[in-house]
Amino acid sequence: MDEPDKASEQATRSDQELIAAVLRGETACFEGLITKYSPRIFGTARRYARRESEIQDIVQEVWLKAFQKLRTFRGDSPFEHWLMRLAVRSCYDFLRAHQRNRETSFSELGDSESDWLDHFVQDKANVESDADGAKQLLDRVLSEMSPAARLVITLLEIEERSVKEISQLTGWSVALVKVRAFRARAEMRKRLAKISREKYL
Repeated sequence: MDEPDKASEQATRSDQELIAAVLRGETACFEGLITKYSPRIFGTARRYARRESEIQDIVQEVWLKAFQKLRTFRGDSPFEHWLMRLAVRSCYDFLRAHQRNRETSFSELGDSESDWLDHFVQDKANVESDADGAKQLLDRVLSEMSPAARLVITLLEIEERSVKEISQLTGWSVALVKVRAFRARAEMRKRLAKISREKYL
């Protein structure tokens, strides 16, 4: 069977069939899982890394772990859920290994970020949360936060996951997720307030 035929055959097989084949020694079948889920893994990695080389490294690490740990997949939940837990934990490991300690000052902000900050200071209740400036400022502030804070804010506020889902993805208890979410929001408010003070003092 040539390569196009193999690829089309893999595309029609279920995750369970592909996993069973890989565990039987047909390692080429792992490519079917990579093809199916890589876009999702890349999307997740891009929330935590900016450089394309770092994103590639995270994705490669996720698939390496998935292959090495495949025998531990019990099948009591979808493979995608198991894979996303690996992805989130790999992203967390990346954040801890590349922790940023530099703080942004107002003078470093772009025009759109500065404009959004004006609206935030004047009317917090009605500020547009989806404005381009807000996203840029959020990305900048997130990049400075502690790994745990950045992870929980990204999952909770950006991906809009529930506390229970975050607990399942990270392996943290529900109580710990709540504590880290509270601290992360406080850290974010503190950083925004600091930038605001620099602008308006």
